[in-house]
Amino acid sequence: MHKEIIKMIDQASVYEVAIKSPLEMAPKLSQRLENNVLLKREDSQQVFSFKLRGAYNKIRKLNPTEREQGVITASAGNHAQGVALAAQKLAIPATIVMPKTTPDIKVKSVRNLGGEVVLHGNTYDDAYTRAQELAKQDNRIFVHPYDDLDVIAGQGTIAKELLDQCSSMDVVFIPVGGGGLVAGVSAYLKDKNPDIKIVGVEPEDAACFDIAMKSGERQILDQVGIFADGVAVRQVGEQPFNIAKHCVDEVLTVNTDELCAAIKDIFDDTRAIAEPAGALSVAGIKKYLELYSLKSKNLIAIVSGANINFDRLRHVAERAEIGEQGEAILAVTIPEKPGSFRAFCKIIGHQGITEFNYRFAGSNEAHIFVGVKLEHGEKDKIKLIDLLKSKDYPVIDMTDNEMAKIHIRYMVGGHNKMSLSDSEQPMFKECLYRFQFPERPGALLRFLEHMGEDWNISLFHYRNHGAAYGRILVGIQVPDEQQAQFSEFLTKIQYPYWNESDNPAYELFLS
Repeated sequence: MHKEIIKMIDQASVYEVAIKSPLEMAPKLSQRLENNVLLKREDSQQVFSFKLRGAYNKIRKLNPTEREQGVITASAGNHAQGVALAAQKLAIPATIVMPKTTPDIKVKSVRNLGGEVVLHGNTYDDAYTRAQELAKQDNRIFVHPYDDLDVIAGQGTIAKELLDQCSSMDVVFIPVGGGGLVAGVSAYLKDKNPDIKIVGVEPEDAACFDIAMKSGERQILDQVGIFADGVAVRQVGEQPFNIAKHCVDEVLTVNTDELCAAIKDIFDDTRAIAEPAGALSVAGIKKYLELYSLKSKNLIAIVSGANINFDRLRHVAERAEIGEQGEAILAVTIPEKPGSFRAFCKIIGHQGITEFNYRFAGSNEAHIFVGVKLEHGEKDKIKLIDLLKSKDYPVIDMTDNEMAKIHIRYMVGGHNKMSLSDSEQPMFKECLYRFQFPERPGALLRFLEHMGEDWNISLFHYRNHGAAYGRILVGIQVPDEQQAQFSEFLTKIQYPYWNESDNPAYELFLS
């Protein structure tokens, strides 16, 4: 089979729909990793993915009778667009069964290319089963997204381009879902130069190829994560595995945070936004360099796609800093007394704050949920935790706490002192204000120093929005007789502010 697929790749015809995608240096990433990182930009194809190569190579070989019957496929999105484009080019009717979880951007793209979309199930496997049923029912040719030699050969044309574009490749990193891409590219590269190392990269929660390689046989995963929807496959394809198991040197798995960090890395160097599956190879390079000490090597990453829903970007941005060890998430307990909040902020100093949630929790203590930027990754986090502990602050590291990152950071709440029955607590009125801070180190400390210790902060919420100004919500307990002094403070601080004490959202959820 190995020699057969090499011949098929040499004979594959894909350039009626595909371009010879560029191989670009990633200068910032290369400098940071002390290796030459080159990006094979398959996201620059007209459907923003490599998948049109294999789809077109398969469909163009159909005979007149098969073309008249039309084609059908199952896909999480990128293969669907490839089939729809190929069918449109060849004037063949196409039906695509897609999981209901497929990003809207991919569904709309398929429809815009003239494909008939059927949404079914929540995973690729659900869609695959339904597509097989419809193929028999309507007597249509099924175009498999990866378990087909013609499809594999089409994807393998990427390897031919790489050999033309780069005379010396040390390690090539290839994203893996069903295995069509890794099979075609690895087989061709190994045939032409056995010294090139091939590394397959998968998400931790969809690692069907990794399990197959370790066990020596294909296995079906009980479930798969769908963050990287383009590779959310429960079982690697039979034909891809039979090829790739002889050509791939190593398989790495990466988590969601590492994928988000890789998306940011690609954006920083190219201003292009890869989809999670498209960023697998870059995440794999970073993981590989944690395991092996390499310098000045040529490392190739196939950026396989850029079909990402715009609304998913907020999640990517939030998790990217953690993924590249650029942010620590900490839960800290501080004494509940005037000035303690300011004292805590002084300890943190001028380190960048990505998020700050504070709410009065009782008569003696309060809890803070804080995100802190890290210049030097894990070392900075350990240093900060040690510093806080040396000042007798109880600290819990939440950086790897999935529930905290997904839910708790948005649910930090509590009660103000007006609602407590503790007779020893002064009954201060809580005022709620929304402030706009300049987004620069020290702005928060300046605010607190101007305020002094006359009033107690009972609520504080801040998130870095990546804008020039930070938006902050503050609850401040001010005795009635000090309202004039507090008004003077508001004027003196010179930050734009809005009184939200009568906001119905405050009454319902915070007061």
